[in-house]
Amino acid sequence: MNPIPVSRTVAAFVVSLVLLQCGSTHKLPAETASANAAPDAPEQPSVRASDAPAQPVKYDGAQLWRIAYDDQPKKNAVAELQDRFDASMWNYNATSVDIFVRGQQLKKAECFLRAANIPYEVVIEDMQRAIDTENPSLEETELWENRNGHRMTWTAYHRLADIYDWMDYLAQTYPDLCSTKAIGKSVQGRELKVLRISNGNPSNRAIWMDGGIHAREWISPATVTYIANELVEDWDNQPDHLRNVDWYVLPVHNPDGYEHSHQYDRLWRKNRGGLQYGPCAGVDLNRNYGYKWGGQGTSKQPCSEIFAGSGPFSEPESKAVSEFMQSSAADWKGFLTFHSYGQYILYPWGYDRVVPPDHADLKRVGDAAAEQMLQASGGSRYTVGPSGSTLYPAAGGSDDWARGALNIKYAYTVELRDTGRYGFVLPANQIKPTGDEAVAFVDIIAQEVAKL
Repeated sequence: MNPIPVSRTVAAFVVSLVLLQCGSTHKLPAETASANAAPDAPEQPSVRASDAPAQPVKYDGAQLWRIAYDDQPKKNAVAELQDRFDASMWNYNATSVDIFVRGQQLKKAECFLRAANIPYEVVIEDMQRAIDTENPSLEETELWENRNGHRMTWTAYHRLADIYDWMDYLAQTYPDLCSTKAIGKSVQGRELKVLRISNGNPSNRAIWMDGGIHAREWISPATVTYIANELVEDWDNQPDHLRNVDWYVLPVHNPDGYEHSHQYDRLWRKNRGGLQYGPCAGVDLNRNYGYKWGGQGTSKQPCSEIFAGSGPFSEPESKAVSEFMQSSAADWKGFLTFHSYGQYILYPWGYDRVVPPDHADLKRVGDAAAEQMLQASGGSRYTVGPSGSTLYPAAGGSDDWARGALNIKYAYTVELRDTGRYGFVLPANQIKPTGDEAVAFVDIIAQEVAKL
């Protein structure tokens, strides 16, 4: 057995003292649940993963903190926050990390950081208040429906039924241009519905767009539907590089999780499958794709928010996309998946801090898109780079699979607004400006696809 380095022994001793000072016991690793597990979750819960909780989850007093992430003591402190105080990491880069702390753990976590002399910034002071004010009432949608034939407004976040009805509306209103197809079903039996937009030109290249792979990222389905609506409703005025593409649009990759986030837990991330129950249910679908599955940035612990599943494509949602795209006759040249948050344009590889041979080309196109997004109405600045190096390695992602398995050249993940002021609970009044930025991004990608 190798001896524990003295520096690690001293660090562990210091952490133990700090935890005792703040009224928290220092559990051994074997006693510690996943960083994202509910602390009081029973070992043998009586509910199935598909069952709804008795009451919606509330986040009164919970906060989002930003901590500098530029030296090892700070990184150690962040790890302890996750292990000992049920904190979860929302977003991080080379310089800082956003940490979500539940209300019941707030005082102890504050004490821990003060004792460790680690400064932090409170980004969101009361998470439940942010959730309560994020999405306006949908009462006006009835008037909107009478005027436009559907309920989608892009001034509010809509439920799955509204999104699917809007897709059907487009197919019925523009039958020569739009069609819908259910490519599979979710764990709980909801359709995975794809909108195809095509002028029927047999020489068209194809671009895939999806959103909502992570349930709590509501701005993602809102933005993807905004792009498609702008494309279709102004089709006659679109340039050739947009019209001569077969567009395949999956607005909600994770329909069960999306509905769960609307009804029961606003901050739910995963799907509703997996091997466990209750708070530990679900698989991170963006760790479940088959390329380099199970590598860095994934977990084998079901309670973890980055649980990769029991195997590659173990989940019906990721499997449906894989089977549809591989069996399709479409000439795939683009794969665009929209997430939040952070304002990034990311390209492969994500599984490690490495890049493909044509990375300079992917960077060039990404930079051009970021510049056009900046010029869009209310444009924000987006950072461009390879996923694994710009953020962190995360294996089993859909964009890596699109590039590695299907050899799609322009495979990008876009992390939409914002940079942390609101995080995942971005107010609905940000949908249209975010959508305008995303339209600008898609325009640049389509221009490049047209050159292939």
